[in-house]
Amino acid sequence: MYLEEYFEEFNKLVRNRGFYWLSYEIYGGVAGFYDFGPLGTLLKNNITELWRRMFIHDQRGLVIEIETPIITPRIVLKASGHEDNFTDPITECNKCGRLYRVDHLLEETIGVKAEGLSIEQLWKIIREYNVRCPEDGGELTPPKPALLLFKTEIGPYKGSQAYIRPETAQGIFVSFKNIMSVVRDRLPIGIAQIGKVGRNEISPRQGLIRLREFTIMEIEFFFDPLKTWNEAGKYLTDELLNEELNILSAEMKEKGIEEHITATLKEFLDQGMIVNPWLGYWMAIGNKFLKRLGIPPDKIRFEEKLPHERAHYAQQTFDQEVYTKRFGWIEVAGFAYRTDYDLNQHIKYSKADLTMFRKYERPLEKRVVKAIPNISRLKEAYGRKVGEILKALNKLPNEVIIEKLERDGYIHVDGYKLDKQYFTIKEEKIKIHGEKFVPHVVEPSYGLERLFYSVLEFSFHHLADGRNVLKIPIELAPYKVAVFPLATGSSSEHKRIKELAIKIYNALVDAGVKALYDESGSIGRRYVRADEMGIPYAITVDYQSIEDHTVTIRFRDTREQERVHLKELYERIMELLGKKVNWKTILRKYDL
Repeated sequence: MYLEEYFEEFNKLVRNRGFYWLSYEIYGGVAGFYDFGPLGTLLKNNITELWRRMFIHDQRGLVIEIETPIITPRIVLKASGHEDNFTDPITECNKCGRLYRVDHLLEETIGVKAEGLSIEQLWKIIREYNVRCPEDGGELTPPKPALLLFKTEIGPYKGSQAYIRPETAQGIFVSFKNIMSVVRDRLPIGIAQIGKVGRNEISPRQGLIRLREFTIMEIEFFFDPLKTWNEAGKYLTDELLNEELNILSAEMKEKGIEEHITATLKEFLDQGMIVNPWLGYWMAIGNKFLKRLGIPPDKIRFEEKLPHERAHYAQQTFDQEVYTKRFGWIEVAGFAYRTDYDLNQHIKYSKADLTMFRKYERPLEKRVVKAIPNISRLKEAYGRKVGEILKALNKLPNEVIIEKLERDGYIHVDGYKLDKQYFTIKEEKIKIHGEKFVPHVVEPSYGLERLFYSVLEFSFHHLADGRNVLKIPIELAPYKVAVFPLATGSSSEHKRIKELAIKIYNALVDAGVKALYDESGSIGRRYVRADEMGIPYAITVDYQSIEDHTVTIRFRDTREQERVHLKELYERIMELLGKKVNWKTILRKYDL
């Protein structure tokens, strides 16, 4: 089957079965926005919960989760650098007025990778290759930066300017002080957030791959940069160190190499290809996560961004990519070493203390010179105003007072000129028990909708007999089990079959199994629907069932069938779903 026909079948299935469709369709639709139907919502939720399981729950307290607002005051995104740097280059057709994102246009029309190039470099390429509007051949205007933030206001009428957040990270950074109070200043600590974000894309295309509103699942992982290797080593198990990653490094890209190399995380850390062990830690977790989503290992890679491609806050960034039939390599996540950039920026703009305290193993002794105000002389000279002067002096660092007195012989404080006679200069020996520092940050950040698309594409199978099957991994499948009564009439036997099928369905629901009941149409047609919905198992209740209390379990991926007694049905289903837990085995694992 040709790829075009293949994806016609794919698009028909995901729409007809209620996975997703273009938003506001009855009004012609709006590019960059999609609705998720009943099955799509269930699948998204299951992907989210697996992410929570692997990135939060399985981390044994290393990561916590919070929730912050979507609307962000302007000052926050000014401090973070987004207002100045969160832009894409655009060009306009002089003939039809269509807008294009320049780097995407150049890649699609002449095959030149232009991400991260300057406005001048882009304009030079447009002129050199005589790139024109793909729609009508019109000339293009010189590129200019376009801000991708959605503007809004807080408050009616003349409200204060704000933006819809372009990422969830800033909500975490500005809540850092409160969170540290809650976790008692514990480092390392990961702070996770899942939520909607908005990016005012110039010309969104490629369906779910480039949206104006989407969901981010990300962690800001805070740690002491002086203890990085020591602390990360406690969490980098042999299993993680031996995890094989596919990496296309920045150095390889600069040499024109397009094929990634495969090695263990340990090898990449030893070679210095991954500069921070915590970055490597989360990359290994991310690699395992995508494999759990059903993505083959050879279709996963980490592409390191070149300096001009990286975000303004990052020292090293890897895009985690998936190779799709339809779009080639697509980014599904970013793994960035953000250093202390964000917290320092918010310290600068908010004047809040977002530092942590690093305690020394042994106190250090240090000689310091102190300028102690002579209160009696200040009272003689300034009377009742001495209180105001002392309050102002307390706001100044001792080092500043000493420096000005030694250099100028006096210091100005709130309009008062105080010379050395108002101070006693004293040298003291003090013990320093530690120092303040700003934590560094590593960030794994996933786009949920791109993961959603990847799962669907890799699950979709168009069979030789014309059938379509979604072989979604069991733990992600929207429904785990379908229950079908093999009866369409109204005879007493048919009624008994339906009654038994409904009882089985209700029992499964009570047991926490996401099940679907369907008695419409022929059994063959119902199997087809279940396969297209990605339901792994179907239980068929037939005439034999009301005689000997046995039912048939059909397997989606092989179409094989198995007959089981009702007394064994629940345990068998739990076993197939991987939910059968042997508590004694778990106790033995931990020597309990």
